[in-house]
Amino acid sequence: MANSELKNQIRRLRFENGEMTQQQLAQKVGVTRQTIIAIEARKYAPSLPLAFRIARVFNVTIEQVFQYEAG
Repeated sequence: MANSELKNQIRRLRFENGEMTQQQLAQKVGVTRQTIIAIEARKYAPSLPLAFRIARVFNVTIEQVFQYEAG
């Protein structure tokens, strides 16, 4: 799977949730800010547990955060 096929709404969700910073999100889910940057930029696909933790921070389903685009 090319990581570019996994789209996400993290940036939008951060801003809809009090303009949460990448650092704040990283701390909430237990990763580095650089990991959040890479996921947002579609350079890195998160593990399934991390994807669930991110969704839980925003109180949404995993599908509302990540979308897989089949080529």
